[in-house]
Amino acid sequence: MEHREIAPGVKIPVLGLGTWGIGGRQIEDHRWDEEQVTAIRMAIELGLTHIDTAEYYGAGHAEELVGEAAAPYDRSSLFVTTKVWRTNLRSRDFLNSVKQSLRRLKMDYVDLLLVHWPNPEVPLRETMTALERCAKEGYTRLIGVSNFSWELMLEAQGYLRDSQLVANQVEYSLVDQKPKVSLLPYMQQEGTTLIAYSPLGKGSLSRPGNRVLDEVAERYQKSRAQVALNWLIAQENVVAIPKSSNPVHLLDLVGAVGWRLRLEDALTLSDAFI
Repeated sequence: MEHREIAPGVKIPVLGLGTWGIGGRQIEDHRWDEEQVTAIRMAIELGLTHIDTAEYYGAGHAEELVGEAAAPYDRSSLFVTTKVWRTNLRSRDFLNSVKQSLRRLKMDYVDLLLVHWPNPEVPLRETMTALERCAKEGYTRLIGVSNFSWELMLEAQGYLRDSQLVANQVEYSLVDQKPKVSLLPYMQQEGTTLIAYSPLGKGSLSRPGNRVLDEVAERYQKSRAQVALNWLIAQENVVAIPKSSNPVHLLDLVGAVGWRLRLEDALTLSDAFI
């Protein structure tokens, strides 16, 4: 597995595992627990050791499944991210939310803690102060945000006294290239990592239908998903967190690393989805 530095001395795999839909969506769902724990462990064995989750996913059940799946592994070999939901961004709620996430994960700390969505009803300074406090008190190694514009990232960083935002998790794929316009250039300039969620366009990029993607996949003898992911991870400061609990799909995902699209093919793909 290829790795990329997210903070000084800290590297994460260019492909991690997203968990939205594992353990339910807005409400918890226990029907597939055993299969999903097995899938998370398979992902870890394949090198997708960055596991991304959130208190919102399955009303916390995704965190429980991640904790169960991670239990047999050396904690230091994993990079676990979780996120605080937008309704818990006031200082009185923030720390309690993080403690509850750690309880569900059965962990003493997470590696990266993110503000899941900005909430204009809560002063950003208050939220950033609470986020930084979590780092200072050892509940997380690193901090960042999710779904923030570059302007909001800049404002958020200005409220931090002793910490740096190391990441912004946003939707980014061939079918949603908005981050390329201003967010990604800003993050590359600042040395901050863009974590791409829905990197396969909610599954659309795995299916035939786009002539250019189909032709490039055929030319490289790769799957469409592998090409679409390679397009992302070839970019400076970008990693991706595709979600799958299907063993066949997990095996396919890891074929996205260890090679690179030629620049002309990457540009042609970009143009084909604009």
